[in-house]
Amino acid sequence: MFVGGILVGAMLASAGFSLYLRGQKAGAGRQGQLVLKLGHGLDTGHPVHKAMEFMKQRLEALSGGNVTIDIYPSSVLGSEKQCIEQLQSGALAMTKTSAAAMESFIPAMSVYGLPYIFRDGTHYWSVLNGEIGRGMLRQGESKFLRGLCYYDGGSRNFYTKEKPIRTPDDLKGLKIRVMESKTAMDMVEAMGGAPTPIAWGELYSALAQGTVDGAENNPPSFTSNKHYEVCKHFTLDGHTRIPDMLLISSKVWKKLDPQVQAWVQQAADESSVFQRELWAKETVLALAKAKEEGVEVYEVDTAAFAAKVAPMLAEVEDPEVRELLKQISEVK
Repeated sequence: MFVGGILVGAMLASAGFSLYLRGQKAGAGRQGQLVLKLGHGLDTGHPVHKAMEFMKQRLEALSGGNVTIDIYPSSVLGSEKQCIEQLQSGALAMTKTSAAAMESFIPAMSVYGLPYIFRDGTHYWSVLNGEIGRGMLRQGESKFLRGLCYYDGGSRNFYTKEKPIRTPDDLKGLKIRVMESKTAMDMVEAMGGAPTPIAWGELYSALAQGTVDGAENNPPSFTSNKHYEVCKHFTLDGHTRIPDMLLISSKVWKKLDPQVQAWVQQAADESSVFQRELWAKETVLALAKAKEEGVEVYEVDTAAFAAKVAPMLAEVEDPEVRELLKQISEVK
């Protein structure tokens, strides 16, 4: 009986350790619940964060509480690039990233950062939800990055501290914060500005200290991070519509049971619809909030801005990106 007890104990310990390892590789295990860790750089008031909270609730409901997500906002687990790298190693399960930040991992992603390639919001979502968008979500598989869904990143616009931007020429000589994206840097250069890559979490300080003269982003991000406290000029030029992407580590994904994979994908898809609706409302509220805080919002001739960067589209060298541009233009 003594020997039998030892053997049974050893078997139970081995089984328990196996389950523990499985939980650690996917995130963390607690009381038999599978927990997926998700890190991102946005604050908790941002519509994308709210969408991820919605996804967490839906995943718990679909799995009967057996699978959940621990969300770590505000870059507490690292910068956007660092979180992506953690996904590649399998140390982190999920993250949110801008498609622009994926350029350094997947060159074809640069197509999303090209200016004025979407005719309007309808065209934008027809591309993302169609064959092109679904194919792009799988582009990162070779780098251990699996795309689950897109979140609306809205249209990106310039905002500045001192000098308002009413025409492309107004950007001349201004240091403009951009994402770590060659395409974004090329775009600002084409308009005469001086692109300055800075991590999103460091931007407020960079603006306040005068490291940069302005930045470019969507209205909800502008207001949720209180950039209106520093920048009093917001220009609705809508130069790009770069989607956010929800990524999961391919190493983690492949270890999940097929049923868990299905639950995760469904929860992600539903959160995308939720976020898109929330985003539309938040954009209107964000612009109203900016005006209340003394920000001047400028309507401009976007054709003038588009003409300034048109050579960028004509000079695209990557054959895959050129083909994607052609396909996007043909989407109804």
